[in-house]
Amino acid sequence: MSSSFDKFQKRRVITSYFSVVLSIFLVLFLLGILGLFVINSKRLSDNFKEEIAMTVFFKNEADDMVMKAFSSELKTAKFAKSFEYVSKEKAAEQHKKVIGEDFMQFLGVNPLQNSFDIHLKADYVNNLEISKIETRLRKNPMIADIVYDKQLVTLVNDNVKNISMWILIISIVFALVSVLLINSSLRLSIYANRFIIKTMQMVGATKSFIRKPFLKTSVILGLIGAGLAILVLVGVLIYIETNFPMLGILEDKLAIAAVLLGVLVLSVVITWLSTYFATQRFLNLRTDDLY
Repeated sequence: MSSSFDKFQKRRVITSYFSVVLSIFLVLFLLGILGLFVINSKRLSDNFKEEIAMTVFFKNEADDMVMKAFSSELKTAKFAKSFEYVSKEKAAEQHKKVIGEDFMQFLGVNPLQNSFDIHLKADYVNNLEISKIETRLRKNPMIADIVYDKQLVTLVNDNVKNISMWILIISIVFALVSVLLINSSLRLSIYANRFIIKTMQMVGATKSFIRKPFLKTSVILGLIGAGLAILVLVGVLIYIETNFPMLGILEDKLAIAAVLLGVLVLSVVITWLSTYFATQRFLNLRTDDLY
């Protein structure tokens, strides 16, 4: 009878520990994902901004010397991240693929112009900076026109500000919810041992002596949960870097290390504090209030 009861108690303790580790793992993993998203949010928004192209069209009389001079100018320009020369022949081929027929057969001539597709650095993708760049480039008498999506530039900048604000709010709310979830899991685990706590107290054990094994166990469970969360987070980072290398999500290794270290430290701090106050509560309860 005693053996079966001991087995039941052991299974209950293991189940309790498993639920605590699982809750810590899930909460810290989600917090880690949110932290990684926050530190990479600027990189992601910059990547999107730099996909917006400014197209500079040249007059038909612009020769190869003009094109080479403009290309050399772009290489030294602070605002240009990358650029590509698109000849009118190449532009005609691209149009042919888009519309599905050769429009030059009807026109007899190629009406398109030689151009440069310029991708600006993210810091310059706003209406004020682009306006300055456009004014500067239009001083070249060989430039026929400059085209870019003004509405998209405005929309991107406005949305980045709004998204950044909401990310901050969500991060704060989620951090508070996470602390409460881990705290609840640990309190339930200690609640199952409330009679043991009171029995030890009744036979003369000090509060610090009673708390010590519970604190040690909870911190170990927290470290296990944090270790699992860090392993999965690293796996997610490797997956994203492998499938979306253009995002450069692993470039800022120091920030990533800070997030992973933060997950580890947070697990220790939350589990220690939660266990301390949970055990303190049961230590201060009267025996009759335990039921």
